[in-house]
Amino acid sequence: MAVLPRSPRSRGPQPDRARFWSRVRAAGVNGIDWKVREGFVQKAFPLQLPAVLGIELAGVVEAVGPEASRFRVGDRVMGPLGRLGAYADLVTVDEANLVRTPQGLDDVHAAGIPVAAVAAWQSLHHAGPIAAGQRILIHGAAGGLGGYAVQYAKRAGAEVFATASTAHVDYVRSLGADHVIDYRTQRFESVARDIDLVLDYVGGEVLDRSWQVLTKDGAIVGTASADILARTAPGRRGLWFMTKPDAALLERLTAEIAQGTLISKLGEVVGFDDIPAAIERNRTDPRIGKVVADLSR
Repeated sequence: MAVLPRSPRSRGPQPDRARFWSRVRAAGVNGIDWKVREGFVQKAFPLQLPAVLGIELAGVVEAVGPEASRFRVGDRVMGPLGRLGAYADLVTVDEANLVRTPQGLDDVHAAGIPVAAVAAWQSLHHAGPIAAGQRILIHGAAGGLGGYAVQYAKRAGAEVFATASTAHVDYVRSLGADHVIDYRTQRFESVARDIDLVLDYVGGEVLDRSWQVLTKDGAIVGTASADILARTAPGRRGLWFMTKPDAALLERLTAEIAQGTLISKLGEVVGFDDIPAAIERNRTDPRIGKVVADLSR
């Protein structure tokens, strides 16, 4: 992975007309970081090298372009960058992507919210509307996306099945899951049956094993295996999902987090120099909740 550069400060920020410069105070660590690094999503996520990783941030507006009207210099903001490059001192941001950071929510916690909170909501509804009584299986339920998805699905009235490691079973149950399956001691196929929707945030052989638990018309929405379409048998429904910025949805979800009605779990905070190691741990040893890099360290 390329060295993560600090942004130059000699000339000062020069924002595009409809963009602004944000000083990055914290940035979320996501699975897409190591997938881009490993070249697993070249077709879905093309880029030019060298590239700076990082896709979400919390910070403060440093300068605004003449056509940017939503924010002023000094505003605290948070949201998805809409591209790579968040692991830097300064970044240009399309003002449509970000929202103001609520009072009472610090930058480190704010940086871990945008991608996971919005992606979980969008992926839950990607295959169609959710109806009360549906049976939904969520893989990786203790992670950043999974924790939100469990809460959203339960709110919608679904019967929620969730997989997690032994150490995270109680946490996932506290989020509202009806059936928590410890994947270290149980095979989810022996517990989950007649599932209408699988949210696969794990991928690999977990995806391949999930087809057998679906109803005839059920669907799998995957975020971890970019080749899900190729691995979907004829007559089955498998959907690849990539999140899109949605400032209105982010603003609503963030307000709920600030008010305490939606749980947001911060699993680990690292400094700038520890970002590469944190990205690798995301690949080999996913943590509970979100990992955030505090760029003030």
